[in-house]
Amino acid sequence: MSSRERVLGRVRRALADVPHDDAPPVPERPGRDPQYGDAVARDHLREHGDRTVARTVELLAENLADYRAIVHRCAAGDAAATVTGLLAARGARTVLVPPGLDPDWLAGSGPERVPDRPESTPHELDRVDSVVTGCAVAIAETGTIVLDGSPDQGRRRITLVPDHHICVVRVPGQVVASVPQALERLDPARPLTWISGPSATSDIELDRVEGVHGPRTLEVVLVTE
Repeated sequence: MSSRERVLGRVRRALADVPHDDAPPVPERPGRDPQYGDAVARDHLREHGDRTVARTVELLAENLADYRAIVHRCAAGDAAATVTGLLAARGARTVLVPPGLDPDWLAGSGPERVPDRPESTPHELDRVDSVVTGCAVAIAETGTIVLDGSPDQGRRRITLVPDHHICVVRVPGQVVASVPQALERLDPARPLTWISGPSATSDIELDRVEGVHGPRTLEVVLVTE
């Protein structure tokens, strides 16, 4: 007899006197939702502290940098020059562009543009030098960028395979203070990717290794509208 069979046998014996139609007990909870029944109390803080919009954006920049993302700032009219300059500084020869990316974020000349195609293989994506996307929302308190697969962000894998990701954030419209505020803007049915700095991990000796399961370099452009 295998270990699995022994464990399942014990479970069956423990449940032998329980009627098959017994429903598990429902704990008492404050409040009641007409659709979902007992509701969880959600009286936690929506944000920590009372900040102005400008201070919230500053906090986002500080926390992004703390996670080793490279932060740039520019006005809306300078977005194309900023992004093109970052690609040139990187020496990028190819850049992956989602179908709905704002055309004002890329200048006419520059690296060869690679479209986001469903049939692209991981090996093809790995040969791309850089990817430029927008975002769904940016969270100041955690320094997190959230992507939801919208047309200006493309499919999830295009931001996980290439080694260099430039993410453009509209300021202040896409910046929120906290995770609860971000969740109010996000659709849980969409493919959400939460990014806090470049991809990184540590071994048992706490040696940091970047680029294990995502880009080694994350550059965030805060575009003031």
